[in-house]
Amino acid sequence: LQGPRYISPVPSGGFVVSEECGDVKVFMSSHKLLCSLSSKYGHQFGNPAGVCVDRDGSILVADEQHHTVHLFPEHGAPICLVSTGLQRPAGMACSSSGHLFVADTVENCVKVFK
Repeated sequence: LQGPRYISPVPSGGFVVSEECGDVKVFMSSHKLLCSLSSKYGHQFGNPAGVCVDRDGSILVADEQHHTVHLFPEHGAPICLVSTGLQRPAGMACSSSGHLFVADTVENCVKVFK
C-alpha cells in the first residue's frame, strides 16, 4: 500500500483501503489483493478518502479533490451518488436502512444522504 488512509470491511471477509496516491484497493479475507478500483473500472480518483460498503456489497468512495461520492458495484459502471454539496468529504459510513453518512471537514459537519 502507498499511503493508506481509510479502511472498511467487505461482506466476504476482506477489506477495502483508500490510498493517498489516488487509488482504492480491495483485499480478500486472505489479505491478498483482489483488485484496484482504478484498474477494474478505469476510474480516475483525485484524492480518495473515506470508503464504506453498502448492504449490497457495493463499494462507496469519497473523493476529497473532486468533492464527490462514487458507488462501485460488483458488476457495471461506477455511479456518482453525490456531486454537489460536499466541500471536503472524508470519513463515511453506510447504514442498514440505506442512509449514507459523510463527514465534511470544511463545513465541520456530517451530511446524511438517502
